[in-house]
Amino acid sequence: MQDVFRYIDENQNNYLEQLFVFLRQPSISTQNLGVKECADLLMNILKDSGAEAEIFQTPQHPIVIGHIRNKAASRTLLVYGHYDVQPPEPLDLWETPPFDPTIRNGRIYGRGVADNKGQLFSHIKAAEAIIRVRGKTSSNITFLFEGEEEMGSPNLGPFIQDHKDLLKADACLVSDGSRHSSGRPTIFCGLKGILYLEITAKGANRDLHSMHAAMIPSPVWKLVHGLASLKAENGTVLIPGFYDRVRKPTETELQVIHDIPNLAADVRQMLKVKTFLGGDDAYYYNMFFSPTCNIAGIEAGYTGLGAKTVLPCKAFAKIDFRLVPDQNPDEIYGQIKHYFETQGLVDIEIIKHSELMPSRTPIDHPYVQLIKTAINYATGEEPIIFPSMGGSGPDYLFTGVLGLPSVWLPLSPHDSNNHAPNENIFIEDLFKGMKIGSTIIEWMGEKSNYMTKKRGDVKKLKNSKDELKRENK
Repeated sequence: MQDVFRYIDENQNNYLEQLFVFLRQPSISTQNLGVKECADLLMNILKDSGAEAEIFQTPQHPIVIGHIRNKAASRTLLVYGHYDVQPPEPLDLWETPPFDPTIRNGRIYGRGVADNKGQLFSHIKAAEAIIRVRGKTSSNITFLFEGEEEMGSPNLGPFIQDHKDLLKADACLVSDGSRHSSGRPTIFCGLKGILYLEITAKGANRDLHSMHAAMIPSPVWKLVHGLASLKAENGTVLIPGFYDRVRKPTETELQVIHDIPNLAADVRQMLKVKTFLGGDDAYYYNMFFSPTCNIAGIEAGYTGLGAKTVLPCKAFAKIDFRLVPDQNPDEIYGQIKHYFETQGLVDIEIIKHSELMPSRTPIDHPYVQLIKTAINYATGEEPIIFPSMGGSGPDYLFTGVLGLPSVWLPLSPHDSNNHAPNENIFIEDLFKGMKIGSTIIEWMGEKSNYMTKKRGDVKKLKNSKDELKRENK
């Protein structure tokens, strides 16, 4: 792989120029600002890099598909990413304009550079470098880039269901999110699911003088009691059946927790939090394996300056549940509705805003070991393996619908400020991502014998790594 690595090093300035053009194009999906133009630009980037590319229109924003094919290759890598970005506000907190990428202290600053344009760009250029140096890649590659991730990917699921043949592959690679705060490369083997609800309690047909609180039930108290009944002070969710399907972690998954540098105390100090639920030792266990019930927002009555004695006519809250395998958002939704009914809260309205299934690829799967070894080979760094992210994403569409092992390999630092002003990524990490990506693409090729059908067959993986090292000398 050293020949490909040299090519990447020699073309760094060219890559940065191309990336900056990509970053200057706004693509704010929630505002429908520049999304179509960005999809066209991304399609051309794929074509210029040696891929066949086309745009598929969805009911909202386009999906961009690219293919790099080698008729002799027997394996295909699916690379997922999203080209839409968050709104840049508040603009006054940006040190430089959000859509005018700028380099400072070894980092690129700009909206979308970490989430997710810079990261997906690295994998496109990884494939391009192989083609420029060797003429072809050892494995086939399918690029799947959507423009609605920041909206919850409403049309990605239907698209994948309707285009399974187009997306046939042997494994999925995603570079999104941020690495461990120690700075070491990080592998995520899954994501939590999510159920996001809005709960509304109603009282009289209008706000009333608070003297009426002696006679008329308060929807605010009704909502507060309902929310309080969902969760105990120690964090345990009280909905009957909520934990019935929670998959117990394997011994291998429990073991990797001990291999992760525990920086819980540093995180507490940074966030000014006195204690974590379960203590510092439970920090990573809860992140990976514990489902949650969170009040994301609550609103009722008068909250302005001074006093206003009012009995509100309505109160509502937004709550989200982070779910672990094998919990099902639809089933949890039914449990919540039934539970409120048993509590006598029959007139509380529950609206489902979004849902995603949880997903996890076994840590000892050969593909996970391939990624781990490729990182070490390309960078000399030993990655940290996480059984799961604490957050949610469309990973189940790859593991559950397409039936693929899936790994999330973030390239951005823990302080990349995703979704916030001054979003950034280290220039060095972008080029490391290209080297890692090119190694994965080549090692997916049949002659490397990396992708074995038997899970846990790590011996072949190590032998293949040694063979490739000898070839590159």
